[in-house]
Amino acid sequence: MASELKFLLNDTEIRLTEVGASDTLLDFIRLNRRMHGTKEGCAEGDCGACTVLVGRLHDGALRYEPINACIRFLATCHGCHVVTVEHLRGTNGGLHPVQQAMIEQHGSQCGFCTPGFVMSLYGLWMQNARPSVVEIETALQGNLCRCTGYEPIVKAALAAAEAGGQAMDALARERDSVTAFLTAIPRERVETARGDERAILPADAADLAAVLAENPKATIIAGATDVGLWVTKMMRKISPAVFIGHLADLKGITRDADGYTIGAGVTYSEFEPHIAADFPQVLDYWQRIAGWQVRNAGTIGGNVANGSPIGETPPLLIALGGTVTLRSTAGRRDVALQDYFIEYGKQDRNPGEFVESIRIPLPQTDLIAAYKVSKRAHSDITATAAAFRIRVDGGVIRDARLAYGGMAGTPKRASGAEAALIGQPFTRATFEAAAIAAESDFQPLSDWRASADYRRRLAGNLIRRFWLEQAGGTHRLDRAV
Repeated sequence: MASELKFLLNDTEIRLTEVGASDTLLDFIRLNRRMHGTKEGCAEGDCGACTVLVGRLHDGALRYEPINACIRFLATCHGCHVVTVEHLRGTNGGLHPVQQAMIEQHGSQCGFCTPGFVMSLYGLWMQNARPSVVEIETALQGNLCRCTGYEPIVKAALAAAEAGGQAMDALARERDSVTAFLTAIPRERVETARGDERAILPADAADLAAVLAENPKATIIAGATDVGLWVTKMMRKISPAVFIGHLADLKGITRDADGYTIGAGVTYSEFEPHIAADFPQVLDYWQRIAGWQVRNAGTIGGNVANGSPIGETPPLLIALGGTVTLRSTAGRRDVALQDYFIEYGKQDRNPGEFVESIRIPLPQTDLIAAYKVSKRAHSDITATAAAFRIRVDGGVIRDARLAYGGMAGTPKRASGAEAALIGQPFTRATFEAAAIAAESDFQPLSDWRASADYRRRLAGNLIRRFWLEQAGGTHRLDRAV
């Protein structure tokens, strides 16, 4: 077991032995290293002012992604290359093409948010040499501008793409040396502490099981997009914290004829290409999960494991018939995802167990859809989410799985609405009956996101929306009744 964290910060090797569970990357950058280009705005991963790039080895290849430094714990940087706005430079030592484009396109007024925008656009510039406007807007979902407006920033992204120069960028020229540095860091358990705060990084999944057997009440942290707010907003103690986002054996994605098996550590961004390939009907829903920075860090397993009733992935996974594999030193067991959630704050997970993987069946010929309703179109917390999978044969609905989030203490199926559909003809009248039944399936609460009455109406209206989309228009609707 090692007791030292090792990573690169721009072009400097960092070695730390006193790191606590709740120490954040942003505080280290600003307070310890006195690098003030990276800003603190919301401290909850919403505004993007703290955006940095983090490079990590994936199957031996070095990949950089924008993340939020404010909710990124310092311990997770072990084995990474952290890049801040101070590291950007042009080939002549002057401004980077992204920075120059921001100036020329008048992409900044007060300037507070600008370094974060630059880093998000830098990440896009490195990944996509010719992005479309839609791709640029998607990359900027997690960056908030209050005074400049987004049009000149989008124009700056297009201008930076035209300027090019990726092959001569510092990250491209340093790639071999950075890869060699990160590859040389041993894959072993690392444990550090600051005072009574302990941070533990297991060597692999088997070691994770052993760590949790020794520390059954430890806080398990993957992407920290939820737990990060426990610290920055709620001032909660999370020690001992077990960090798992680096574990390669929780990153696997396997597809067979029946579906996918994905490791609990797979992020939203890592699985997005598979969503586009095999579940294109829900791609828009997937891209509305938070912003790019959060999707780069947040994991599907973490979204399931935390048991939040407003998590976006559980309704979809339940509708698709997903199962979860739990692991501990005692072995493994599989649980249907709909049964994993017992009640608010309680899941079917014993002390020492962790979510190892998730199984997602392919929809085959089923009709599927997923909807998210929130106050903002993007990068916002869900008020109500719904996912549907309908199987139709010979004009009759043979099976129906309708799952909702934000309607109860856990993600939950709409049993009454399902009963109103199964065995009935695929008609508007059938879906209208299901919509009415859905309003009685739940007893939602009122909160600042939405009232109980609004949520009940949504439950039915989303079923009506599904029918309208599947039927293909009002003329066809009239013929189908």
